[in-house]
Amino acid sequence: MKRIILIVTLLTTFYLQGCSAMNITESKFIRVRGTQFELDGKPYYFVGTNLWYGCYLGASDEFGDRERLIRELDNLQAIGVTNLRILAGSETSYIKKSLQPTIQIEPGVYNDQLLEGLDFLLAEMRKRNMHAVVLLNNYWEWSGGFAAYNNWTNFGEAIDPYVQTNRWGDFMNYTASFYSNEKGNELFRNFILKIITRQNKFTGDYYSEDPTIMAWQLANEPRPGQASSLANNINAFCNWIDQTAQYIKSIDPNHLVTTGSEGVIGSLQRDSVYIKAHESKFIDYATFHVWAKNWEWYDAKHPEATFPTAEANALDYFNKHMKFARLLNKPVTMEEFGLGRNLESCDPNSSTEYRDKYYKIMLNVVRDSASAGAPIAGANFWAWGGEGRGKNQDNVWQKGDPFVGDPPHEPQGLNTVFNSDQSTIDILKTNSEQMNTLRDKAFPIAKPESSNTK
Repeated sequence: MKRIILIVTLLTTFYLQGCSAMNITESKFIRVRGTQFELDGKPYYFVGTNLWYGCYLGASDEFGDRERLIRELDNLQAIGVTNLRILAGSETSYIKKSLQPTIQIEPGVYNDQLLEGLDFLLAEMRKRNMHAVVLLNNYWEWSGGFAAYNNWTNFGEAIDPYVQTNRWGDFMNYTASFYSNEKGNELFRNFILKIITRQNKFTGDYYSEDPTIMAWQLANEPRPGQASSLANNINAFCNWIDQTAQYIKSIDPNHLVTTGSEGVIGSLQRDSVYIKAHESKFIDYATFHVWAKNWEWYDAKHPEATFPTAEANALDYFNKHMKFARLLNKPVTMEEFGLGRNLESCDPNSSTEYRDKYYKIMLNVVRDSASAGAPIAGANFWAWGGEGRGKNQDNVWQKGDPFVGDPPHEPQGLNTVFNSDQSTIDILKTNSEQMNTLRDKAFPIAKPESSNTK
């Protein structure tokens, strides 16, 4: 590990010296002050969304659609969405349901059109005063992720959970073994270096100097492994977070770094694992996600009976992570939350009654908690599909189909907010206006609490 750091340090010396000559306005970057974010000397609050496919729309070749991307960003700006969680890393995978094409075709070989698409996306976001949380990897299989790096380096048995359907647990442990894969992590660090030192073709800025970027995120929903495993991967997991974040900071001291964690449910359901994963001094803020249906709190076939349980559990989960953020003395964001349309229909014309209720509850608790000085800064709903529409009756994504927000392995339209979902859009717009007013207020910094964790 030390050898890798030394080599990369030598390779980047010239780059860093060049950047040091640039005049960077400190206040343009989002910073952390205690348990709050700060931008231009004021607290930073936001309503955001997940637009992971933004660089795909920004590409110039056959799968790109820059005109659509501009319209989507304009629509989001009109709603008041100012924070986008976007994908910068996708890897060619042996798993057939994974995303195609990919940013990294094979180790060190990149799709220039998609990288230029990322340039275009960031340039257009800057015009609208939006900020990006940039995903660098993925615990899950749908964009390649850890499993692709393991497969590239022949590290363990490559498992396709869609073929070997009884081996999802084994697959989760396989992908989590990436934390101990030295060759795989060397490739990943090469990719990190490629992205952070990239110069945007449209703005001329190096990514490390671009205040449009709020944070680098290590991965989407990194987990130590399957909850029923022996949990012997915890130390490797936490060390990987600390060392990877430290590496990013050594290249780019300007931007925040965070994990991408789901929270306790993605931490073997142990508070201590979540806290340990976020204790690193190189991790600037914590994250959590809330998935009522995925975690079996809500049944779309029986909404009246199960929605109250979903609401109670979601609010309890939210409050638990407010406590953790205070213990860590760091801000936190709810960077994924979502719910399907009534009966989990993918039809854009179907009702969003229960989703709207859920959105209102979750956005309101973020607003009320932030207003009271809690360490929460904002929420990113999953996901914005805008004018995208699924093409196939079975709702299965195929290469070349429009992007609608749902990843390729899920039914297209499942958790999508379409541009025709006016009732949902009205809720988002109202909340964004309320969150914007909080920027003019100054709250006392929340103090750490002492508490035993299990």
